[in-house]
Amino acid sequence: MPLPLSPSRASVVAALRAAGCVFAEDEAELILGAARTPDELAAMVARRSDGLPLELVLGWAEFRGLRITVEPGVFVPRRRTEFLVEQAVAAAPHASVVVDLCCGSGAVGAALAAALDRVQLHAADIDPAAVHCARRNVAGHGGRVHEGDLYAALPGELRGRVDILAANVPYVPTAEVGLLPAEARDHEPPTALDGGADGLDVLRRVAAGAAEWLAPGGCLLSETSQRQAPQAVAAFDRAGLTTRLAVSEELHAHVVIGTN
Repeated sequence: MPLPLSPSRASVVAALRAAGCVFAEDEAELILGAARTPDELAAMVARRSDGLPLELVLGWAEFRGLRITVEPGVFVPRRRTEFLVEQAVAAAPHASVVVDLCCGSGAVGAALAAALDRVQLHAADIDPAAVHCARRNVAGHGGRVHEGDLYAALPGELRGRVDILAANVPYVPTAEVGLLPAEARDHEPPTALDGGADGLDVLRRVAAGAAEWLAPGGCLLSETSQRQAPQAVAAFDRAGLTTRLAVSEELHAHVVIGTN
């Protein structure tokens, strides 16, 4: 549905609703607030109507009160992952060294740095696009972002010193990636979604290597699904961590927490 030459709020809402946007009114407010010219507004509405995720249309996502920059080809932070941040802060309120592994946009690391006092923040991801995006989001917190595969990306000086190791790993089983909503399936990198045959391949690798990097009393936190939670807890147990599962019914979030 094309916009008129001088689009009103009502016409933007109508265009978004015609494209199937469930929260057309809320999205219209955000797009109207971001667009600087009528032409830019029309282009943003067209991109959203074509199925581009709202966060990529806007160029940012809200996460724990922060405006996190998101770029094309980078995983968009989910609201349920705010529960992982909350659990990390509660488990280690005096943390001084924080690592955001599989960092994507760096939203988790940025939120942890904002919530804690003067932390040394490191983030890592295997995807160059994610590393580029994360650097923008953690720079204001003095964070450093490293490119590479899990722990191989981290500076060796962090061994045995990490108080919070947040790993929002991919956990969708390979066979189910094609069943994801088109916004994720078509616009987010497979490496940020696909967790292997049962969805837990990356989580197992993270758990197995965690003890070497955690400080005494340090904790590893990973998000998982309700169905996968028992196997995820077992993986943490096998790694020698003292493990518990935290659940938020409101956010439909399940976080496995392992303490060294």
